[in-house]
Parts: sequence; C-alpha cells; structure tokens
Amino acid sequence: MSDPTRPISSDPTLTPPGTEMTEGERRAIEMVEAAETGGRKLQGAQKWLVTLLAVAWCVYQMYAAQVGDIDTLTLRATHLAFAFALAYLVFPFRKTPGRPQTRVPWYDWILGIGATATAVYLIARYPNIAGEQGGTLTTPDVWVGSAMVILLMLAAWRTIGIAMPIVAGVFMLYALTGPRGLIRGDLGPQLQLHAGQTWPQVVGQLFANTEGIFGTAIGVSAQIVFLFVLFGAIFDKLGAGEWFMNVAQGLLGGFRGGPAKASVLSSALNGIISGSAVSNVVTGGNITIGTMKRVGYSAEKAGAIEVASSSNGQLMPPVMGAAAFIMAQNLNIEYRSLILAAAIPAFLCYGALLVVTHIEALKLNLRGLPKSELPRVRQTLLSGWYYLLPLGYLIGTLTINPEATPERVALNTIFMMMVMMFVQEAFFAARNGRGPGRGLLDGGRKLIEAFESGARSMIGIAIATAAAGIIVGIVTITGLGFGLADIVQLASDGVRSLMAFAGPQVATFASVLVVLFMAQLIALILGMGLPTTANYILMSALIVPIIAKVAGLDTSNPAQMLPVHMFVFYFGIMADSTPPVALAAFAAAAISGGNPVATGVQAFKYELRTALLAYMMFFNPQLLLIANGRLNGVPFGEAVFMVIFAFIGLVAFSAATMRFLHRKTNPVQMLLLLIASFILIIPTQIVWNLTALALIAAVYFWQKAGSRSEPPATLSAA
Repeated sequence: MSDPTRPISSDPTLTPPGTEMTEGERRAIEMVEAAETGGRKLQGAQKWLVTLLAVAWCVYQMYAAQVGDIDTLTLRATHLAFAFALAYLVFPFRKTPGRPQTRVPWYDWILGIGATATAVYLIARYPNIAGEQGGTLTTPDVWVGSAMVILLMLAAWRTIGIAMPIVAGVFMLYALTGPRGLIRGDLGPQLQLHAGQTWPQVVGQLFANTEGIFGTAIGVSAQIVFLFVLFGAIFDKLGAGEWFMNVAQGLLGGFRGGPAKASVLSSALNGIISGSAVSNVVTGGNITIGTMKRVGYSAEKAGAIEVASSSNGQLMPPVMGAAAFIMAQNLNIEYRSLILAAAIPAFLCYGALLVVTHIEALKLNLRGLPKSELPRVRQTLLSGWYYLLPLGYLIGTLTINPEATPERVALNTIFMMMVMMFVQEAFFAARNGRGPGRGLLDGGRKLIEAFESGARSMIGIAIATAAAGIIVGIVTITGLGFGLADIVQLASDGVRSLMAFAGPQVATFASVLVVLFMAQLIALILGMGLPTTANYILMSALIVPIIAKVAGLDTSNPAQMLPVHMFVFYFGIMADSTPPVALAAFAAAAISGGNPVATGVQAFKYELRTALLAYMMFFNPQLLLIANGRLNGVPFGEAVFMVIFAFIGLVAFSAATMRFLHRKTNPVQMLLLLIASFILIIPTQIVWNLTALALIAAVYFWQKAGSRSEPPATLSAA
C-alpha cells in the first residue's frame, strides 16, 4: 500500500523517494536551471556570495513593500542593480549542458560590477539630472547610460536569449537613422515617419526617466511581481506543490487516462502559485509523464499533455505571471478586477484540456492506475490542509477587499508562510525525536533556500522587463506605433473593400479577423525567442493599439481594451509550446525520452483550444465578465449561460481537431463539429446556439449508430 503523503512512484522510469533521479529528469532540471535560474553551480565563497545577494534582494523588496514610500526610480534602479549582479554571476554566456561552470570567469566579474555600478550611478545622480539639469544629460551621464544599455542587452542575451537584444538593437537603429534617412521618396500621406534622433537623445529617453528602461514594466516587476514570485518559492518549499500533486493523483488517477487528468489538475493547482511553464513541467512532469507512459500514452503525447497543462498555468489567477500584473497597470485597473475577469477563461481552458485528455484516452482505449497505487484522498487532504490557509488568505483578500493592494497582500502572505515554515519544521523534528530546536534550524535553512530560489527566478523577469523598456521607449520617442497602425489600417481597409459586397457588418468583421490573425502570428513568432512577459510587453506596445484602431475601440475604456490584451496574452503563452523553440517541450521530452519537436507539435495541437478561447474572449467579452461597457458587469445567471455554451463550443472544437468524438470522425463529421464550435464563438440568438447543439448531437448519434454495426475492436483500434 502506497503512502498517501508521498507522490506515487511505481513506474520504473520514475524516481522513488530515496533513490537517484533518472538521466532524463536530471537533464530537464539542468535545462530549467540554465533557462530560468542560471546554469552555474558555484562553490565556496562565490556560492555564498550568490546566496547573500539573493537573500539581500528579497529582504530589500520586502522592506520596500513594507515602508511603501521609496522613490520610484530608486526602487526600480535598485531592483535592476540586484538583477545585474546575479545575472552575471549565475548565468554563463555559453551554456555547456551536463558540465555546469563552478567558477565565475574574470570577465563576468568586470561586466557584473560595471552593470551594477551603472544602476548605482543613476540612483546617486538622478536628483541632479531631474532637478538642476532639467533632464539634460552631461557627457559622463551619456557614457554611463550607454554602458547600461549595452550591458543590459548582454545580460538579456544570456538570461532570456538573443531575440530580445536583436529586436532592441533594430529599434534603436530605427530611432537613430529614421526612415527618412534610409528611404527616398514619399510613402504616402497616411504614413507618419520620424527624421531620426541623436544618440544622447536616445540615451536620455532610455536611461534617465521612467519612459524607457525604468518604465512601467520594470516598475511592476519591482513593486509587485517579485513578491508573488517569492510567495510561490516559499509555498513550494513548504511542500505544497507535492501535496497538490498527491491530491490530483488521488482524485483522478484511477479514471480512464487518469494520470493525464491528474497532470491537468495538478498543473492548474500549481498554476495558482507559479507563472513559469518550464518549471511547472519539471515539477510535475517527473511524476506524471512516467505514469502517463505506463498506462499507454506515447512518450510524445505524455510530454505534450504536461506541456499544455503547465503552459496554461500562467492563465490561472491569482498568480498569472509577470505579464498579468503589467496588464493591470497598462489598463489602469485594480488587479482584483483582472483576476476576476480571467477566472472563467482559465477554468474553461483547463476544463477543455480535461476533455482533450479524455478523448485521447478513448482513442487509445486506456485505463487508469490501480487504486492500490494511488494516494488515499482523505489522508492526503488531512496531511496538508493547512497549506490552504495562506492560499485562501491571498485569493480571498485579493478578490473581496477592494482596498488591499496586491503587494501588501503578497507581503502579508509571505510573513504568514515564514511562520508556518518554522512551525512545520519544528513539529516534524519533534515528531521524529530530533527536538524542536533542530526543526527551527531546518526551517531557517529552507527559508534561505526559498529566498535564493525566488531571487534567482526573478533575474530573467527583471532583465526582460528592463530590456523591453528599450523597445517601449523607442516606440514613444519615434511614434513608431502610429506608423505601424497606419500600415495595418491600409491592409484592413483593403479587406473591408473586398468584402463590401457582403454588407458593412460582414466587411468590418472580416477586416478585424484578418488583423487578429496577423497579431496571432506575430505573437507566436515573437514567442519563439521571447519569454511570455517580454512577448506581452512588445505586443501591448505595438499590436494592441493597432487592433483597437481597426476594431474601433475606445483605448481609454478598460472594458473595451481588456479582451484585446487577453488575446495577445493567450497567444504569447501558446508560444511556450510552439516549435521549433518550445523550451517547455524540450524539458518534457528530456523526462519522457521522446522527440522534443514531435512533443512540441503534439502540444501545439492540444493548445489549439486555447487559440479558440482567445477568439471567444475577443468576440464575446461576457466571458471576461464585461457587459454594458464595464468590468464585472455580467449577472451571475447570464454568466453561467455563457460559460456552458462556450464550454460546449470548446468540446466540439477539441473533438474536431483531434478527429474523435464517440469514435474517429469522418471529414463531414469534423466539418459539422467545426461549424458548431465557430457558431458558439460569438454570442448569437438562442436559435443559433441550439443549432450548434443540434449539429454536435447529430454527429454524436451518427457515430453512436455506426459503432453498433462495427466489431468491438474498432474503438480500440481507433
């Protein structure tokens, strides 16, 4: 009989408690460390220096949240200074899988100290720059600002990849030259082109104000995101992640295709506290992927299910990743309004993924795990019920108390969990006969480990938000966004003219649809090289205003703009599972032993329902609780009605894309299911909704009738 408080480990490819991890799990963990927390395994004094800096960063951020009156630029520059120092210490320029570096080379000491010094210089000089100098930079200011820009791009290269530095470099080149300096002739009266900026002007925009590197994005990172990432690190170190996994396995592991369903549920629960797709894959995948393979899923499908469920963790309130906090700032709305709006789509997304796993189980004729090998639900719940206390406080306060700020709620939750850490470890030590004093020492050690883990996880976010500020600053100083909007407007007008014969409503719908499809492709392409946060920042600065202009939306109205922001956010998340990059797919394949590209392709197929949901939210804002031009304006009964039909549409779409409902669909049946799902994208009259239901029912009973005339083996073969 298995221990209900431990994750199941019956599969020989998994790591039973007390034994060494498999080679695949080791590679996956190294991949996560290299991508998100730095790949160096430092030793001796250098290791202690990293720990000291990480703990100091955490303490500073908690202090800043506690006092609440630190100057805006000082807070953001100090945040970046810590990120600079740790980035050059723990992220090597060249990563060598399987052979992590144990020492910091001399040139990284120089780069790290230099980068940190530029931030410290700005903190010291900013009062003079903003006051006596009136925002004008002296020659030393320009030199230091130039060094910061260059060192920031180098830090971004090693922490989040080369895509962001390349994009930022292109934007700076555009700012310096101006299209009028590169292109002869007039491109048309509708295109507004700038004539170019000088380098001191560019540096002044990026370095010495809050519209460039130290803009809104890094401000949200410093003020809010850090505390939520630290909350997740401490919560996981308490043991809550393992407890979520055991609860999910106990509840769903015995059903048809149960390990896959447990993976979906555990990822949804972990998504509440973590916004990282790759780390979620490794955290849950080292258990769920092996059990999925054991009941009959292929290595690629097992990995793909874990990738899809882990990627969607960024959609789960209240911790939806750094991009969600930035979105709330961009829209100028309370974070509680955003998480309430995002709740229904998140549950729909995971509900549809459960349907996907069930369809796969039907196609493969799979069963669940034996009950004897699953954690006992009642005992598991009792063993970790107290983990719900900080989570309940966080969610409850954020959603119910309109006066509570996210950073204050997160800080209070951190304090609560710090106390829980010491109490839990003292209790465990006393129960095992080691004495409560030893338990308090264990609690302190785990707390330091959680602080270091949280700080290291924040390095990439801080660097990404600062680097994205380069692009946002260039867009502001050059007016590039208006030029892009004009170009897309020309394309949109062309589509509207082509569809004019169908009437003005159809023509407008077609033009909006074309722009949305273009935005979808851009988000997926950018996502191949950028993390979700950087992807969203770029999309919100460049593409969101274009969509709003073509669709005729009021950019000052958050209720009209939220569906657009959520649209690009959802496709930015999909990029985590989009080949050929798809780091989450590579991590899952390292565990499963499958082909990483095939895993990514399969995960993308599973994620197609997320794409449909993004279009649903845009054309049916009621799913975001938006009605009558305001947030949270949908009555409860109406919301339930809309959710039911949206879920049915997602089920029909999943069945069509996977070509299976009761059994394998033929082309006509697949087309009928697609038509039904597309009808349910847009809120229509009840007669159309009933028509969609009738189409789905017709396909189901058509297949049901056909299956009676076939031998029983047909289902298994399908």
